[in-house]
Amino acid sequence: MQQDFLLSGLQLMSSDSKIFLIAGEASGDLLGARLMSSLKKQSGNINFSGVGGQNMKAEGLISIFPMEDLSVMGIAEVLPKLSLLLARISETVEKILADQPDVVVSIDAPDFCFRVAKKLKKRGYKGKIVHYVAPSVWAWRPGRAKKVAGFLDHLLCLLPFEPPYFEEHGLPATYIGHSVVESNIIKASSQNFRSLYDVPDDKRIILVLPGSRQGELARHLDLFLQTAETLSVMHPNLVFVMPTLSHLKQQIETAAAKRAVSVIVTDNEMAKYNAFAAADFALAASGTVALELAYANVPSIICYKVNWITGVIANMLVKTDYVSLPNIILGEEVMPELLQKNATIENLVNMSDCFLTNETFLKAQQQKFDLMRAKIQSAGKTPSEKAADVILELIK
Repeated sequence: MQQDFLLSGLQLMSSDSKIFLIAGEASGDLLGARLMSSLKKQSGNINFSGVGGQNMKAEGLISIFPMEDLSVMGIAEVLPKLSLLLARISETVEKILADQPDVVVSIDAPDFCFRVAKKLKKRGYKGKIVHYVAPSVWAWRPGRAKKVAGFLDHLLCLLPFEPPYFEEHGLPATYIGHSVVESNIIKASSQNFRSLYDVPDDKRIILVLPGSRQGELARHLDLFLQTAETLSVMHPNLVFVMPTLSHLKQQIETAAAKRAVSVIVTDNEMAKYNAFAAADFALAASGTVALELAYANVPSIICYKVNWITGVIANMLVKTDYVSLPNIILGEEVMPELLQKNATIENLVNMSDCFLTNETFLKAQQQKFDLMRAKIQSAGKTPSEKAADVILELIK
């Protein structure tokens, strides 16, 4: 009996496990890459397939189609790409059913991933379905918690208060910690950035972060560049830096060249975080980057615009007072939020000028960031290692 048990265990360990991952945007691609790295370290015999970007490809994923096909947000923004998105949903489902992976790990992008998961359950997929990054049911549409419990097997949560929302509906949920704590932010160097880009110590570095989706660039890029242009006249000692993704770099450089302001455009993660370390201040579109900025202790203003139809619907559905995670975590508007009609050049310039001329604003915000970091730190293993533990346990 014992010999049979040992033989069974050896067979389990020697056979390759199959994991299908789905990421729909840049932040999910980074989460997926870190998860893949942790899985490989803990269990070398894993075959990966799925949908991902450059970071996941670097870890060995061959994406079945370009991840950028999924990088849309907002009802009005989705409609022009609806036929493509529906085709990609079907393509993903068919690939999973053909390959029969042990686990499907979908990462954020709930509008796409949850449709895939529901179709898989309906079609009789027997493997486990894990979703990484809990939907924000505490912010809007709380009824989703019960719905996702019907087609997910496990949920990986980034924030400590999230699991109970889903566990009450019978969905196992594990708080693993936010991935920002394992980024290269802690290794960043201000001097490395200044040396590489020849920025003198007497120049103040301002980060400009208009977003990573095409729709975000369409709404924010020119607005942010015009703001930078005006600020450069008011404060001649400013140097503007715009970290972005490699496939967006040329588009941003072309737009910046049309403005009377010089912008350094970077397109790799370490340069981005070195810029964070060197920065005096940031103007950023709402998103994961807001949490990164707060974690890096960069005083910031948050700005966001969506199509007016999406904005009207969001106003009716969203239950939180704020849109950026640092403000939500702290329960107060630590990072000023200029949204929709308030996202004007005049407001952005005036608010930025307050931060640039009043050190009290900067210090007060940074003190609040200390509190936020304490709330999201998790002891022991990194978030990706904890996520890997959950997935490997499900495979067993």
